[in-house]
Amino acid sequence: MTTLGLDPDELAGCVGCGLCLPHCPTYRVSGEEAASPRGRIALMRVVEQDGAPADDAFAGFMDACVQCRGCEAACPSGVQFGHLIAGTRASLTAVRPGSVPRWMRLALRGLGHPRLLRAGSRALAAGQRLGVVPSARFGLPAKLPLRARPLQPTGTDVWLFTGCVMDAWLRPTHAAVKAVVEQTGAGVALPGGSAGCCGALHEHAGLRPDALALAQRTMSAFPGDAPILVDSAGCGAMLESYGELLGTPEAARFSARVLDVHEWLAERLDRLPDPVAPVPGPVAIQDPCHLRHVQRAHVAVHTVLARYVTDLRTLDDEGLCCGAGGAYAVVHPETAAAIRERKLASIERSGADLVASANPGCALHLAAGGAQVVHPLELVARALALDVRG
Repeated sequence: MTTLGLDPDELAGCVGCGLCLPHCPTYRVSGEEAASPRGRIALMRVVEQDGAPADDAFAGFMDACVQCRGCEAACPSGVQFGHLIAGTRASLTAVRPGSVPRWMRLALRGLGHPRLLRAGSRALAAGQRLGVVPSARFGLPAKLPLRARPLQPTGTDVWLFTGCVMDAWLRPTHAAVKAVVEQTGAGVALPGGSAGCCGALHEHAGLRPDALALAQRTMSAFPGDAPILVDSAGCGAMLESYGELLGTPEAARFSARVLDVHEWLAERLDRLPDPVAPVPGPVAIQDPCHLRHVQRAHVAVHTVLARYVTDLRTLDDEGLCCGAGGAYAVVHPETAAAIRERKLASIERSGADLVASANPGCALHLAAGGAQVVHPLELVARALALDVRG
């Protein structure tokens, strides 16, 4: 018998009303009750309380969850589905090591080693140029950099979290974010190589011991009490959860310092210059799930962009997942693609040719489907005519 170790009060919180169903991407695609939050919680109860086996079918339905947490925003009972699915995945991985493929374990392990990650990225970049790496299939940028200019610190007013994959693949985005932040008069500090990966993908996969180890290492890379600004919604949600995940006063203090960069900027718009040349648009804003449902900071993106883009469009399915889900699009490509098609249709209905997304996973996933996607602060940097070469 498998004990999932779930909080009984959280498990009992679901009253089965079904208001979560329209907000669940896997349910919308499959129509299966067991692929909905309500259905997954019912399965968790059967395993946890009735002693049913955590068999392949059970593990499959848990693994197929995108972990977008859109159901939490819709739940009138405030069920913490994120806690339940993360705890379930961690328990399953502990008793069923094979539930996380060996290739995925190795790939995730590499995220914690910046030099190895950069070397691997350069190899992929070379493979792209030789035409042997299918970028869209693996959600890679259209052209990975062979080399990227290093960022340079300019002060100690705020930290910029640079992370792992984003720093290796999308450093120009960091350069744009840093340049915009500096326009407020703030000096930006950069972590050393020990910061690396935040552990979000490990936590989503159920590899909690690895996630905890990375969390400890990350916290040590940001001494002092200056705010820690994050330009990747998935990383920001993970960093803000350290207090709860580790359960220590030190981790709670660290999480309290974490802000999505748009939150920080929205409170300092009066310090930012007027646009030199506003972006004409139309630009559609895609709200990443972890920015909207977990950090609840998505409004700040709209606030900041409204000053620098003349024609902003809101998607008619705002709040619904795009299907990226960290590594989800790699592990479940068909489901992820089906979810993405719905988002792409919404973008098309908006009439916008350009999409602003504050999460690299969403941006890469949508780009693989043919959308033109940029980080919101890259648009701000463009409107301010800033040099963002790093």
